[in-house]
Formats: sequence, structure tokens, C-alpha cells
Amino acid sequence: MSSRAFHRVTVLQGGPSAEREVSLSSGHEVAKALRTEGYEVTELDAGPNLVADLRATNPDVVFNALHGRWGEDGCVQGVLEWMRVPYTHSGVFASALAMDKEKSKQAFAAAGLPIVEGRLVPKADVSRSHPMQPPYVVKPYNEGSSVGVYLVHESANGPAQISADMPDLLMVEKFVPGRELTTTVMGDKALTVTDIITEGWYDYDAKYKIGGSRHEVPANVPADVFEACLDYALRAHNALGCRGLSRTDFRWDDTKGLDGLILLETNTQPGMTPTSLAPEQAAICGIDFGKLVSWLVEDASCQR
Repeated sequence: MSSRAFHRVTVLQGGPSAEREVSLSSGHEVAKALRTEGYEVTELDAGPNLVADLRATNPDVVFNALHGRWGEDGCVQGVLEWMRVPYTHSGVFASALAMDKEKSKQAFAAAGLPIVEGRLVPKADVSRSHPMQPPYVVKPYNEGSSVGVYLVHESANGPAQISADMPDLLMVEKFVPGRELTTTVMGDKALTVTDIITEGWYDYDAKYKIGGSRHEVPANVPADVFEACLDYALRAHNALGCRGLSRTDFRWDDTKGLDGLILLETNTQPGMTPTSLAPEQAAICGIDFGKLVSWLVEDASCQR
């Protein structure tokens, strides 16, 4: 342990977001692996007394295993900066920028990356009439993990009927047909490409339920598409100012070759569950789960 900067690790997990259960699973897996690696680990469910609870655990470093709003959007990062506690993954600005689907699209476009046509629309307008020609996708502008995603098919009789718990402002995007590809960036390197194969829409259940999807990694796609995924993911990571680990998702219309590859979004807090994509990609590249989470801990800092 003498060569390590940190010993006492608090794993932040749970929290109040729509992705609470996934975060608890991620946090448990991370804590278990870090203990195996020799760290002294405390698991902390992020609640309203977060500052007092963190002071009580007195960590050298925080492993941020939170997902969704408050944990992935710059909020908890700001708390940790204020407390001067080193933490993993991206900082305040990059986290907030990546979570805001409209602002991140602007950053991607400025970096010359291919993005899907989309715009912000009030929830009432989305339910009243088609905001664009179907097929299109409706989703919150500041959530992850396919939470609250509606796919309106070309044959739909009417617009999406949005649930009451959705935010007042929604992102509406043109539906891009084809395959779901994703690439993890670790530090300054893009790892590999995964082809996510599902029977239907790649929704929350497909992401996190055992058997919900099948992963082909490395993806069996043309070399130019594979290399473009690596290039675009690293450029997206840098355009947002990400640190540590990120994962960028794509849709690829294989009838159009490289022109069919579209960047959807970048996730600054990739899942760490048994079915998660980033740890799977790291393992394919020879980095087991324990080494991955240890690297994230040792990469931690303030002023990210």
C-alpha cells in the first residue's frame, strides 16, 4: 500500500435519483473489489445528511458510484470540491455539461462530431402533437440509463403520452435506425467497441436485467467504423472535459457505412454492475475489475 496515495475509501452510492437501484449495485461491486485490493472501504448511501456523513467516515478519497441526477450532474462533485475531498470520475463542469443533452450536443457539434437531429420541447407540447415527423425519441434532457425514454414509431396514431413524473422540458430526437455501439475511455485511451444486441429497444431493463441484452466485444464491424468509434469517443471525452472513465454511445445504420455512425451521448459515470459495459471492455483489454477500480481511486483528485 505504500505506493498508493489513498487508503480509506468511501464509496458513494444509492442517492435520490431514478437510477438509485443501479447505483447501489454499482457501489456494492466497487466496494467488494476495492476491499480485495487492500483498501479500507466504507459504503455510504448518499442522503440529505451527506456532508455530516462524509465527515464521519473521514475518507482519503471518495469513489463516486452514483448515477443520474445529483450524483452525475455536478451537484455532488461541487460538494466534494467544497469539502476538499478527492473524488473519482469527472469534475463539476464536465459532469453538468455531459448530463445536459442540449449543451453536450453543442459541445460535440463544435468538436466536429456527428450528432442526431434534436431539440428541447415542453412536455405539454410533446403530448399535444408530434414535435417532429415520426419516428422519433422523447427523453428527459438530464437523465441517463434510458430512464423515461419513449420511442414513437413511424406508424404511431398520435404523439407520446408522457407520464406525469417526467420533467417539464424534454429532448426530442430523430430516431436513428441500426445497431447500438459503445466505447469506453479510460484516462487518455479509448478501450474497444461493444455491439449491444437486444430483441427490441435498448431500454433500462435491457441495460440492467440479466439476459436483457447480449454484448459482442470487440464488435464485429468494419475497421473504419470501429476506429471511428474509438476516435469519436476520445474526442467527446475531451470536448466535455471528462476525467477518469467515460463511455460514449452510438447508433450505427449499417446500410450507410461510416456515414451511418451517429454519436448519441457520453456517460461520465458508467455503470459498475455485473452486466455493465465499461468493466467488460476493460476486462477484454486485460484490466480486471479490481485493477480498474483501483486505477480510478488513484486517479482521484479535487479541482477536476
